[in-house]
Amino acid sequence: MFVDARVERGWNTQEDFAAAYEDKARELHEQARISVRQVRRWESGESTWPNRDARRVLEAMFDCSMENLGFYRPVRRNRQYSGENGQQLEEHMHRRTFLGLVGAVPVLDLTMLDHLTAAHRARRRSKGDLLGDLRTALDETARADGLDGPHEALPTALGIVSAINFTARTAKEDLRRELLALGARGAELVAWLYRDAGAPAQAVAYWHHQAKEWATLSGDGAMHAYTLLRQAQATDRTQAARMLDLARAATTGPWTLPPRPRAEALQQEARALAITGASTDQVARVLDQAYAALAEAAPPSGPATCTGPLGGSYTRERLMVQSAICYREAGQNKRAVRLFGEHLATDAFAPRDRAFFTAQYSGALVAAGEVDEAAAAALESLTLAAGARFGQALAELHRTAADLVPYTQRPAVRDFRQRLSELALT
Repeated sequence: MFVDARVERGWNTQEDFAAAYEDKARELHEQARISVRQVRRWESGESTWPNRDARRVLEAMFDCSMENLGFYRPVRRNRQYSGENGQQLEEHMHRRTFLGLVGAVPVLDLTMLDHLTAAHRARRRSKGDLLGDLRTALDETARADGLDGPHEALPTALGIVSAINFTARTAKEDLRRELLALGARGAELVAWLYRDAGAPAQAVAYWHHQAKEWATLSGDGAMHAYTLLRQAQATDRTQAARMLDLARAATTGPWTLPPRPRAEALQQEARALAITGASTDQVARVLDQAYAALAEAAPPSGPATCTGPLGGSYTRERLMVQSAICYREAGQNKRAVRLFGEHLATDAFAPRDRAFFTAQYSGALVAAGEVDEAAAAALESLTLAAGARFGQALAELHRTAADLVPYTQRPAVRDFRQRLSELALT
């Protein structure tokens, strides 16, 4: 939220914003000094509630509340909570924060600390051992996300990225370049996990920015473009023009995306076009370009991994279900239902992806008038998403629940909406 609001008002860099802040503070006779580091803390979610003077300046600059910029008020402990009860309350609030219900940076756990400690031992290890261990850790963390959700994977991912950052500071140039290239992969993974965990938008944006910075410093133009694609995917449907610009930038900038991520970026462009009201023919033409790009891809040499070839997990089945999403956005619901029905029947998707695509399927079924089938699909998705709290799937299920309001007299619809409500309370 903060980053989007800053850029919308013409402050394209953190340095631009810091200068504008100081000008406004002097105008208001408030404390005028602010560092780029402080701006970065606001954008990453590390600083969750500015002080009184800063709040006055920020509200004057943006003409909106702190909450609309992604900040949240600190929870004040009631005086009746003291001693053991007070500690239990504080621990409860930490758990809520960690689960993404508040959206702050999660606390360190032992696994994360272990990775951070490994950074201090890095100088005694060979270059190959260090990079190999970090790659393995990132790949395992990404796999854990697909199975168990972002709340399990996020602390470890943060620890790995911290270890990379720490080690790169003092590494020789050739090793530093490789560490930063790996760090770009890790930062993009962290952005994905934060998004799925329901973190504030500025935290997601911060890690996308970090991924692009490290990709640029390491000379990895394709990774920079891939991060633009991921930013497009993280953009809310209400900002379709921004989604479209990001997706197009991924394929038209001064870089070359490999065929698989290029196909994915073209598909995202088609979805953005559909949301903006483009004709079905125009959406189909861009999807045809995506199919052609994927046809150029070499067969995978092994299982897709986080640190392997970019877009290694992007298969024909994934493109087809995402094409169904595009047609759903374009109002071609029967066509979307047919594609979902054909391609979700395979075993090509991890639990997280199956939960999300099935949630999308349920929404298309509602729009196509197949209400009971929609409720059944929504329940299937909810069963997959509930335990691991797959955030994007749950968000789509809430969208389906809203679409099903006119049909609450139907038993299957009532059952789904009740179970979704019960999950929201746990």
